[in-house]
Amino acid sequence: MKKLIIANLKMNQNATEAKLYFTKLVAGFTSQKCDLVVCPSYVALPIANYLTVGSPIKLGAQNVSDEENGAHTGEISASMLKDIGAEYVIVGHSERRTKFKESDKLINKKIKFALKYRLKCVLCIGESLADRNSGKTYEILKKQLDEDLRGLYENELESVVIAYEPVWAIGTGNNASVKDVELAARQIRKVVYENFSEKASRDIQVVYGGSLNEKIYAALISASGIDGGLFGGSSLSANSFLNMINSLK
Repeated sequence: MKKLIIANLKMNQNATEAKLYFTKLVAGFTSQKCDLVVCPSYVALPIANYLTVGSPIKLGAQNVSDEENGAHTGEISASMLKDIGAEYVIVGHSERRTKFKESDKLINKKIKFALKYRLKCVLCIGESLADRNSGKTYEILKKQLDEDLRGLYENELESVVIAYEPVWAIGTGNNASVKDVELAARQIRKVVYENFSEKASRDIQVVYGGSLNEKIYAALISASGIDGGLFGGSSLSANSFLNMINSLK
């Protein structure tokens, strides 16, 4: 089965820079071992959509509104993202949870709107260092999954990817081990099993995202129970990112 590779470009690249980036990516992506989703900024989505026509590269957004339309200044709706070429959307990223105080209730609402418009959701969950040190990893993951996926039908999980994103491993220099990642994957699948079914727990895609770089990515995204990776800063250079994903075995 192919690995799912997701690039979160965050608040980087204007339209001109995105044009150069996606031109390189489209020309250089040759891997037969992975499916590639790239999530640029909103302003770069139109040029990215134009440049990736006919290529295997899929596009995603980094966020979505919890409202369908109307007087919500600054928001971007799921229908708008779908119309501009997005197929995926990241929800619940740790930066949204911490900096913008997004609650699980809000994230759940975003997921439902995204699924309504046939966007695939990359749901980010993960524990803080304090939670980890207190032995609360499973408790936190379960709480997030229980609340974020509340009210979803089992068949809708086909359009949900769970990204395990331990907050303590993001930008801290502390790397998760293969053992850490495999344990989290088992815990995530356990919750999905309890809330949905054995089939759902087996079929749902679980990826790892936590400061992935060229030194650690291969081992972590190949860990048992892990179906791919969510890349951040290490995906900003088209050349080095291509070197990583094209070398997957």
